[in-house]
Amino acid sequence: MAYLATPTATGEIIKKYGFNFQKRYGQNFLIDANILGKIIDAAEITKEDCVLEIGPGIGTMTQYLAESAREVVAVEIDKNLIPILGETLSEYENVTVINEDILNIDVGNLAEEKNNGKALKVVANLPYYITTPIIMGLLEGQVPFYSITIMVQKEVADRMQAGPGTKDYGALSLAVQYYAKPEVMMNVPPSCFMPRPTVGSAVIRLTKHSEPPVKVTNEKKLFSIIRAAFNQRRKTLANALANATSLVDNQGTPTKVTRQEVCDALERMGLNTSVRGETLSLEQFAGLCNLL
Repeated sequence: MAYLATPTATGEIIKKYGFNFQKRYGQNFLIDANILGKIIDAAEITKEDCVLEIGPGIGTMTQYLAESAREVVAVEIDKNLIPILGETLSEYENVTVINEDILNIDVGNLAEEKNNGKALKVVANLPYYITTPIIMGLLEGQVPFYSITIMVQKEVADRMQAGPGTKDYGALSLAVQYYAKPEVMMNVPPSCFMPRPTVGSAVIRLTKHSEPPVKVTNEKKLFSIIRAAFNQRRKTLANALANATSLVDNQGTPTKVTRQEVCDALERMGLNTSVRGETLSLEQFAGLCNLL
């Protein structure tokens, strides 16, 4: 089977199977071999690795992964792509294709079955509409993985690695950085896809921390404070938290805080009581969480 990473090869296989792109699955297939090679390099795939690929499409990147890794498990939601993958990956004995929604897969069981419970490397060209649920599902789910190397909308990649005080900084930035080290590896123009997306893309690698960089009494409590801080971004942090209905305590029970309690905690941290959430670092949010 020839490589698929050209407009001609992709067009031919799509025509052969009468495949129609599904907007609901956000399908954009890579047609640039140079970019594919760089993704494999960015993910640091070796013959020791078991790779989980999310959304293989017609198998364009799967071919490259199969030649670089020990084993590849490709999870594809669109049943219409399964016969195509059967043909395009027929030469690779180290690839397993699963027709399922990744959000319904127990990745821990997958790692146990395919990699003796050791950490997987995740690689994906993610549909933009579901990028955040997939990433947060992997990060929050205590899934055994070493790194996640993914193609996402450039704007989302920028948000994942943004720091305090910038326009892209928000709850996603803090959640990702709590669990992993984000690094944008490259930007990818729309011309590298079929069909062309309307926005630019970027490849970002998230390398999982062995331990979170901050210590908190309760993760759920921390992230409820972070979400509340950014839900009302224009308000001071004290007002945003005092008005929040989504805060939880250390037991995960819904709770409330007063404006005065937040101001007292901020003063103990040496921060101005009129500070906004967008200026606090992850360490400062953790400190606030522990004080509250």
